[in-house]
Amino acid sequence: MDTEDLLDGNDAVGLAALVRDGRISPHELLDAVAARIEARDPVVNAFVATRIDRARAEIDAGLPDGPLRGVPFAVKDISCDMAGLPTTAGSRLFADAVAADDGVLVTRYRRAGLVLVGKTNTPEFGKNASTEPVLHGPTRNPWRLTHSAGGSSGGSAAAVAAGMLPAAHANDGGGSTRIPAGCCGLFGLKPSRGRVPDDRGAGAFAYPVAAHHALTRSVRDSAALLDAVTGPVPGDPYAALPTPVGGSFLAALATPPARLRVGMSTRAPGGGVAPELVRAVEHIAAHLTDLGHHVEEAAPTWDARKVSRASAIVMAASSRAQIQDRLAVLGRELADDDLEPFTRYLYDALGGSGAVDLHHALKDIERAGREIAPFFDRYDIWLTPTMAVTTPELGVLDTTDPAAMTAHGPNATRFTQIFNVTGLPAASIPAGFDGAGLPVGVQIAGRMGAEAVLLRLAAQLEEAAPWPWQPVWPPAGARPDIEPPVGG
Repeated sequence: MDTEDLLDGNDAVGLAALVRDGRISPHELLDAVAARIEARDPVVNAFVATRIDRARAEIDAGLPDGPLRGVPFAVKDISCDMAGLPTTAGSRLFADAVAADDGVLVTRYRRAGLVLVGKTNTPEFGKNASTEPVLHGPTRNPWRLTHSAGGSSGGSAAAVAAGMLPAAHANDGGGSTRIPAGCCGLFGLKPSRGRVPDDRGAGAFAYPVAAHHALTRSVRDSAALLDAVTGPVPGDPYAALPTPVGGSFLAALATPPARLRVGMSTRAPGGGVAPELVRAVEHIAAHLTDLGHHVEEAAPTWDARKVSRASAIVMAASSRAQIQDRLAVLGRELADDDLEPFTRYLYDALGGSGAVDLHHALKDIERAGREIAPFFDRYDIWLTPTMAVTTPELGVLDTTDPAAMTAHGPNATRFTQIFNVTGLPAASIPAGFDGAGLPVGVQIAGRMGAEAVLLRLAAQLEEAAPWPWQPVWPPAGARPDIEPPVGG
């Protein structure tokens, strides 16, 4: 079988079916992916570590007979431990940190039969909507190498968009799955709080706002991977959410969504929205109307400035503790070159917030959830742009310049952050291209536990308004064989 067609023409679910049917072996799949990584990763810098030889040995030893048996997969280099590989969180302070064993997520990925090939790039502690860490260097967008692949799951997004893998792990504390999905033309779902367990219970305050899942080319891959990792572990701090009728998110896709009430908004709290993103939302809204859903302009209200600060305090407190724990292990004080300037700013300015500040931040987070929830009594879906701006060039979100981060960072998270704070599920769907030929995404969000609804709706849109499946290679602007449906 031609390996180019193999990887370009099949998603993870399709590749797993080929393995089950005996049409391709896990070794052949791994060889094809290894060749792609060797040829393409030096261009986009998606990976920070690979383990091809160990993956071959694991295939030789026999893979679990899971639903995704034989499919190569990678995990993001933050909050997801894989035995023997670095866990740097994109930080020089953790440059030589190596995981002693697998965390919960990797254990579940292995149980599903996935072949784990390496770890992908992330900004320092995930604190950037672009993946440009000093430690590993910037990840480049396969659609245009001068531009960002998004963040903080930019390495995973670039690996999938460039055709090195059919899917890869991501996590999302303020938009870190949905933003790179929008930048790279992929599907990215952030699950509800409590749907997927934290890797080791080590996230502490980060866990209420962060969620693990994946970046994929197809909606069904997202559903299949969610099936692989969903469900609590003993002692989880949040109640387990019910699974869909039939017990599987993938099986749920067989049933199209009922007529949904969709609130549509292109007004960003605290700033404007690029015209291309407005048109993308209108483009998808028109498809939803054609599909029989009721769409009207509507949006919830909340204090965006207060929520943003509360989220920053909670996440910075978690990072500060992580940094101090690391320094205790190393037996030394913090050095000037341990952290990037923006991380150091958060460490000094927010991470040292006292107990009262932290208490008020957690209250503000809880209050935001209560403010947003009534909107989803009236509407099943909220439709927005994924970002308020088009994909930025590399260097715009510059963590060596805290002032630049303060000026430009909120433009990426105006629509995404609220769903981390509230814990509600949200997903970015490819919705055409901007005037420069770069992908744009729109976001759909729903009430707590409504992943099956979002996946069904996304699958319906995937059929009605298909997005490009084949990887972008060689890198350029918009592929010449694609006429951008949105842009200008």
